[in-house]
Amino acid sequence: MSLIDWQKNGWLLSHQTSRQEIAGLLAIAARDLKDCQTQGLGDDWKFNIAYNCALQSSFAALYASGYRVPKGDSHHFRVIQSLQFTIGLTSNEIALFDAFRKKRNMVVYDISGAISPADAKQMIQFALTLSRRVVQWLHDQHSKIS
Repeated sequence: MSLIDWQKNGWLLSHQTSRQEIAGLLAIAARDLKDCQTQGLGDDWKFNIAYNCALQSSFAALYASGYRVPKGDSHHFRVIQSLQFTIGLTSNEIALFDAFRKKRNMVVYDISGAISPADAKQMIQFALTLSRRVVQWLHDQHSKIS
C-alpha cells in the first residue's frame, strides 16, 4: 500500500499545503508540547495535550506529502497510520501511537483519571520525539514549505 492507494480507496484527499499552513501546525504542536509540561496540570490533560502535539505534527507530515484525511470516522487513525508512508515510522511506533489514541479517546469521552503519571510522561516523550522527527523530515524532504 501507499498514500496513492489510500487516495484511490477514498481514505485520503489531495491537498495543496503552504508554508503558512505547515508553520501553523508546527506552532500548535510547539505550544502543546510546552503546555503539556505545565506544573500542576492533571495527568489526563497532560496526556491529551501531548497527544494533540503529536497529532498536529502528523498532520504537517501528511499535508506536506500532498494529502489530507476526510473528516469523519477514523480521522485520527488514518493520520497516525499515514506516518509509515510520510516519515517512516515503524509498525511498533505506530502501534504505540494508536494505543495512545485509544487511551486519549477513553479519557476524553468515557473515564476521568484513567491516565497515570507514567502514561502522561510516556505520551509527552513520544510527542517530543515525533515532533522533532517531523521537523527534521520537513527540513530534509520539503525544504520549500518548512
